[in-house]
Amino acid sequence: MPLRVVMMGTGIFALPSFQTLIDSEHDVVALVTQPDRTGRGHHRHVNELKETALAHDVAVFQPDSVNTPESLHQLREYKADIFVVAAYGQILSKELLEIPRLGAVNLHGSLLPKYRGAAPVQYAVLNGEKETGVTLFQIEPKLDAGPILGVIKTDIGNKETSGQLHDRLAELSAPLTLEVLQKLEAGTIEEITQEAAAVTKAPKIRKEHGLIDWSKKSQEIGWHVYGMQPWPMPFTFLHHPERKSTRILILDVVELSGEDAVPIEKLCSGELLQIDNRIFARTGDSGLEILKLQPAGKKPMSASQFLCGTSVNGSAFGPQQQNEK
Repeated sequence: MPLRVVMMGTGIFALPSFQTLIDSEHDVVALVTQPDRTGRGHHRHVNELKETALAHDVAVFQPDSVNTPESLHQLREYKADIFVVAAYGQILSKELLEIPRLGAVNLHGSLLPKYRGAAPVQYAVLNGEKETGVTLFQIEPKLDAGPILGVIKTDIGNKETSGQLHDRLAELSAPLTLEVLQKLEAGTIEEITQEAAAVTKAPKIRKEHGLIDWSKKSQEIGWHVYGMQPWPMPFTFLHHPERKSTRILILDVVELSGEDAVPIEKLCSGELLQIDNRIFARTGDSGLEILKLQPAGKKPMSASQFLCGTSVNGSAFGPQQQNEK
């Protein structure tokens, strides 16, 4: 039996599931999404969910606060059986969660109870997880703590960035959503209580978290490089005794193996060695070869392109120095 569904989402993580619901037998009666952003910093923002809703004659509701009496009244008017939430951007009140007869469910980009919070995809990459997935759970007032209704798993690819993984998980969310809605309507869902002892957190990533710490192990720096893409981007500063320091993004690296005869062991963390057209950086335990980088104000380039007409011998990667700020 088709369900009356209200989709609540703003970020593109919600888009594949939203489109799949529209194409399904279910009746998507409204999209609840964040208000349009105007003014400085928002002039290029496009809400793809809103555009999709309008293209399919789905009502769009954009309250500043979804929990006000006026907003709750509007939500009741939709007479929805269920609210499907993904990357919405507002905390939902207990009163709101009680409106639909089947409650509200949320798509979360991790294998809960791992990585509760705002940045589950990034933390999975940052911590070198081999596997992650999407969890659809019943929303309760406590953050990401409701019973699990469905899970889909996937391996994390070698050198897969957070952005690439995010997009894959979004696509995997769509069939999971339909499967869970079918079981909820049929009354065959099996809820799984989250194990409190296994909870880990994934708090919001900030711009400064992109800074690379070259004293860490090579493997950890590699995870950082891919986990910080596409935001806030993995960055460092190139310091040379005779030139002005430069902010540089590090976009691709490879760990040195025991077979690599690179005399880097006597260098300090962050110090660089150039061999022909290759760049090597000393880390806390061994070294990395820098394959792709992007100096401030320039396009991404290979190490050999970066080295045209210059040398990094005697240089080092590190944080911005105090007298440069």
